[in-house]
Amino acid sequence: MLNPQWLKSFAMLADVGSFTQSADRLGITQAGVSQHIRHLEQQLGPLILRSKRPLELTPAGRALLEYCQQVDRAQRHLALRLSDGDSTCGEVSLISPGSIGLRLYPLLLSLQKQHPDLLIRHRFAPDSEVIDAVLHNRYEMGLVTQKPDDKRLVAEQFAEEPLELVVPATATVNSWQDLEALGYIDHPDGQAMATRLLSRRFPGNPGVRNLPQRGFSNQIGLILEPVARGLGFTVIPKYARLAFARPEQIKVVCNEVLLVDTLWMIHRAEWPLSTRAQRALTWLQQQL
Repeated sequence: MLNPQWLKSFAMLADVGSFTQSADRLGITQAGVSQHIRHLEQQLGPLILRSKRPLELTPAGRALLEYCQQVDRAQRHLALRLSDGDSTCGEVSLISPGSIGLRLYPLLLSLQKQHPDLLIRHRFAPDSEVIDAVLHNRYEMGLVTQKPDDKRLVAEQFAEEPLELVVPATATVNSWQDLEALGYIDHPDGQAMATRLLSRRFPGNPGVRNLPQRGFSNQIGLILEPVARGLGFTVIPKYARLAFARPEQIKVVCNEVLLVDTLWMIHRAEWPLSTRAQRALTWLQQQL
């Protein structure tokens, strides 16, 4: 393993280009800086071209500088992860399905705007990936639509999200035939969601698979784009609809809530959530 002090001297030298200035900034002697560079070169080969003014890095030197930068980022990331004394600084990491993520991410950014020392890290993912990421500590918190049966996880009810039948703003839908005339805009969860909702809205219908398909998108933020253009209808969670940028071009058929999914917040059972994560959760629930 390379000595951290040697790496610090090398990174400073690469930054300022002078042994004298590096020594001044580090608070050590010029001979000390030279010795650190010599130790590194004994292990890695030539790192700098001393005949050049300013100093020029060799290919090995450029590789080592990149390594120093990676180490520095990793150390700062570790400090953020471990800084749990203040709920207004450090990392808040959340992984969630796309629909609720569209709603939560802007709220988390608003929280970060209030407390700039927070670092928000969010990822969109399906339930299986959310569970795996939380179990392997890649994310502190996760949201899933199905409560996991795993003793390593704590699952608490976080929010409820209705499914909605969304059509173009100019469309009129009173029957299954009206849906057939519009055609269906599908998405990865579309068949399951539409089947569950439409079986309640139109009992005895021939089935979603018998509807003419007018389009498909796997991007949650784009599913409503063809609907807004009058190309068909879809069934999506409410939070995806609320995040759509042009709400005046779409509408929800039947405001009566027929089907609601529960969203579960999960984290590892072995240790409690950090204070900043708890603060973020409280903030999100207040906004929702």
